[in-house]
Amino acid sequence: MIGGFLGAGKSTAVVALAKHYRNQGLKVGLISNDQGAGLVDTSVFKSHGFPVEEIAGGCFCCRFDSLAAAAQSLTDQTRPDVFIAEPVGSCTDLVATVSYPLRRIYGDAVAIAPLSVLLDPTRAMRILGLADGRRFSKKVEYIYLKQIEEARFVLINKSDLLTDRQLNELRATLTDRFPDKHILAVSARSGSGLQEWMAALDSGDASMGEILSIDYDIYADGEALLGWLNATVEVVMGEESDATAFLTNWCNQIKDAASKQGIEIAHLKMTLSPQDGSGEIATVNLVQTDYIPEAAQELMDPFSKASVIINLRCEATPKWLELTFNETRLNIEKTTMTTIDVQHLEVFSPARPEPTHRVALQESPS
Repeated sequence: MIGGFLGAGKSTAVVALAKHYRNQGLKVGLISNDQGAGLVDTSVFKSHGFPVEEIAGGCFCCRFDSLAAAAQSLTDQTRPDVFIAEPVGSCTDLVATVSYPLRRIYGDAVAIAPLSVLLDPTRAMRILGLADGRRFSKKVEYIYLKQIEEARFVLINKSDLLTDRQLNELRATLTDRFPDKHILAVSARSGSGLQEWMAALDSGDASMGEILSIDYDIYADGEALLGWLNATVEVVMGEESDATAFLTNWCNQIKDAASKQGIEIAHLKMTLSPQDGSGEIATVNLVQTDYIPEAAQELMDPFSKASVIINLRCEATPKWLELTFNETRLNIEKTTMTTIDVQHLEVFSPARPEPTHRVALQESPS
């Protein structure tokens, strides 16, 4: 499992790790996961040519049987040598509710790697008190810190965005606060630093990770403060347009609405798939309200008709999310002579986590 909070760059790391194994001649199966259906990540994984199963409606811990079924479905399809699973970005307690139960059930039939958790460095520095800027409420940050606490490998992702001083300060703070973690500075996008992580995973030397002492009331309250929006729309343009420009415009409008209300965006991901049979996609990401949108994948040619998937996670109410989605959609239609037909829309706050299985701290192997 490749974990980490919303916007940490998990999907990019999953693709990089999957390509690493594919280049070794191994078959890879990917499992995406979300509280709702219609994931950008699933589209991204498929665009790189990997077989994917999507688990919606809750994290792996609460959908354990679905996780097992997804692994079996991939096995029936392609018999992967390696499964890589990306849990929901607001989920924690994965070692106790997923890793150890998997080992209990499947025994020596599978080898379970230690949990890796990615960090967005700017978010990490703000939460750890090393930098000023927008932050989440304390109960949301409780989840963030618990994710780090249970990880074996902590990856400071996007490390190329930091100065040497910032990186050293962040690494030292993490080492002091979370001793015994294997802390690595990486860039999933450029590939920098990933080889050490991949070699450590391949060695199989480390334990599966820590079983947490966790307050499920605080955990549930923290998740309930987050708002989720998943939407799929069909777009028909008045004239051929650039996909990245279209997505960036919509992304900026949502960002501006959040900024005016003092709302912190955890992650906004959008993909555009043109209806030309190419199978290519454009992708734009925004990982904080005071950031700028970033194009992760771009199309070579302009488009006129396309399917767009929007995944938005904020510390905001579902009502605000739906209102903002509809206002920005209507504004784009009005200002660009575009028709946007909503195919799927769900907005909600995550329900209380209720794990299917959980290994207690005293049950873990010494």
